[in-house]
Amino acid sequence: MESSALARRDVYKWGLITALGVVAGYGAVLLANVRHFYTDDTESQYAPLWVMLGNRLRDGQFPAMVPEHWMAGNYAIEEAGLLNPPQLLIDLIAPSVDNVALYATIVKLLFAIVLGLGVYRVCLEYGASAPWSAVAGVAIPFTGWLLFFDEASWYTAFVGTAWLVHAWASGVRYARGRSGPIPTFVFLYLAISVQYIFPAVEAGLMIGAVAVGEVVYQRKWVPSLWLLAVSACAALAGLATYLPSILSAKVTWRGTAQINNDQFLTVPWSESLNASLPSTLPAYSSWWGYVQPMPVVYIAWFLIPALAFIDWHKARENWREFTAIALVAIMGLMWTAGPGTIGPLRWPARVLPMVALGLLVLVCVLLGRYATFDGWRRRGVAAGVLIGLLFVRSFSAAPRELGWHVLAAVSVAALGAAVVWLARTKGMVAACVLTLVAVFPIAYVQVWAVQPTPMSWNLPENRSEMKAAFPDFPGTTLQLADRGPIPPAEKNLKGAYGSLVFGNYAKDLELTYVSGYTPNGHFWFGEMLCMRWDTSVCPDAFRRAFEVEPTTGRTIVDLMKVDRVVLQRSMYPDARNLPAPEGWKWVDYPGHEQYISVLERVNGPISTRNGRVAATSGVVATSVSESDMDSRVRVNSDNGGQVVFARLGWPGYRATLNGRDIPIRVVAKTFVALDIPAGTKNGDLELTWRPPGWKIGGASILLGLLGVGALQWAFLRSRRRDEDLDSPEDTDEPTTPQPDLVDAKS
Repeated sequence: MESSALARRDVYKWGLITALGVVAGYGAVLLANVRHFYTDDTESQYAPLWVMLGNRLRDGQFPAMVPEHWMAGNYAIEEAGLLNPPQLLIDLIAPSVDNVALYATIVKLLFAIVLGLGVYRVCLEYGASAPWSAVAGVAIPFTGWLLFFDEASWYTAFVGTAWLVHAWASGVRYARGRSGPIPTFVFLYLAISVQYIFPAVEAGLMIGAVAVGEVVYQRKWVPSLWLLAVSACAALAGLATYLPSILSAKVTWRGTAQINNDQFLTVPWSESLNASLPSTLPAYSSWWGYVQPMPVVYIAWFLIPALAFIDWHKARENWREFTAIALVAIMGLMWTAGPGTIGPLRWPARVLPMVALGLLVLVCVLLGRYATFDGWRRRGVAAGVLIGLLFVRSFSAAPRELGWHVLAAVSVAALGAAVVWLARTKGMVAACVLTLVAVFPIAYVQVWAVQPTPMSWNLPENRSEMKAAFPDFPGTTLQLADRGPIPPAEKNLKGAYGSLVFGNYAKDLELTYVSGYTPNGHFWFGEMLCMRWDTSVCPDAFRRAFEVEPTTGRTIVDLMKVDRVVLQRSMYPDARNLPAPEGWKWVDYPGHEQYISVLERVNGPISTRNGRVAATSGVVATSVSESDMDSRVRVNSDNGGQVVFARLGWPGYRATLNGRDIPIRVVAKTFVALDIPAGTKNGDLELTWRPPGWKIGGASILLGLLGVGALQWAFLRSRRRDEDLDSPEDTDEPTTPQPDLVDAKS
């Protein structure tokens, strides 16, 4: 009993060390670049989105749809995590924090700790010692792709990975009878419901690997079948997250299902030979050409050289235990090499964290069970050869960085020698501590070496300062601008960001702008205004916005019920010298003339007039009530006609007239329109939008919960039966030794 308590205390102690190690690593990265975790998609997409969603939730609204955000307003298909409870909590807190960079960094630090502890748990489940498990847990957040992409920018991928590793650990525990199904269900659901497809697919692959691995290890099918059953329940519960995207895909940019290999962000297997050299700059095609500016395939400095200090004879005797880990790594390696696009899954380099996870866990488990320093000289030579291979491969990929590669190889060799000396003289714990601590300076140097980061938009950090610098634009604003030509020196509040918005920046300002950052834009709306994923447009957008839609006789901006049009001066330098379109006027905003020209309605804003009724023909339509998801209108028509709404024609709309369904169509492939029959008197017209498939999704959530409940009942029943079998039977015989037997033995 005492030994068990000591072992448990040791696990908690090293778990705490893992968490503190992750904090220390974050501190090292922030010393190199205080904005590292607030860059690219985090600053332009996620952090502002949290603010907007939080404000809506605080107002008692479930923000699945915001019509005035148009192309980016369908948040049931964006990366909003609307069915993910931890994400909703993050959203609720966001509006209370002025410094969005600080908030994003704290949120990511918390998930980095979750990730580190998850990897720590996985290693423990496969029998690794607590110190080596802690090494893996501290190292994982500072592997290349995670550090420079998922943590710095692609937040949902990072969070999904953090939940996924806990699902892995809990899945192994469940398959081996050490835990019930609920933890596996919860962590799988959290990984799926972040609303990003990669972690969901990776979770499925991971569970498949664990199921196969447990069959190989236990030589029984039943435990893996139980694991697959609880995973199916989690998938059912998570189905509601993706049904709206699947059922809306036909009108989005992602509407075509295809498989091809265009080589963009596909990573050759040979790049995995760079995994332990901190200076590695891999060679594959991306936004920056062929040689990458960041060490995104780096995993851990000790990963490859440590292979020389594993007792492979003992490891081979127990190879069955490590089947699942190897499968995770192999599947990751195969995926990163292509195809480049599989339906909505594009850019295979995004799976590099799966490769890092599999290889890091595998090596640390082997070290945690079979590390040996017998014949250390011979093993040291082998480690040196491995470091030489790392150097050759990294030099081959980026020969111009010869000096950095030499320094990195020498540093890895020196660190390895120090770890071996500590292991032989001070013990394995001391060696693990040095291995772990070395992660911090390496992370610092890697981040410092790529400053300024090529990914940053350099958006402001303090929302109060943003609002103070920006014009007060009430109502709905359409901006026609292009982010690309803005010089880096002007990307600040005194420059372009004091007058122009891109991505989701308007949500930080708590202003309503048409569109925002969206990877799932509405195809026809984007075509209509030649609007891109970051709100940038082509120069022809001005003409298109004021073009008359022939079936209604109204301009596009009228059908959108836009109150204001903001033109980028550099894109439209002569626009202000032209007469304003009919019904519009040029308005001065002192201090902003360098960057924008502004058109506003002569008779004031129209977005709040008569609900979202944008145009009528042969119908008198009066708004009765309005919300983001519902429009109720009183209609009268003697000869029949149509009502056009300032709503984008997303799948999910339903219309009734006096309680009877009527068909929905779209004008210009964009705007929701309803035909009103002749003779309608005081008709009650109701237009409602719900995420497509929401009823099926609700039923699947219920089925998933019922399923995991049944599995939990079966687990508890089985455990009680096992306890009954293990307990002593009730008999009249004494259950303690007789006194005479004790005396005789003494």
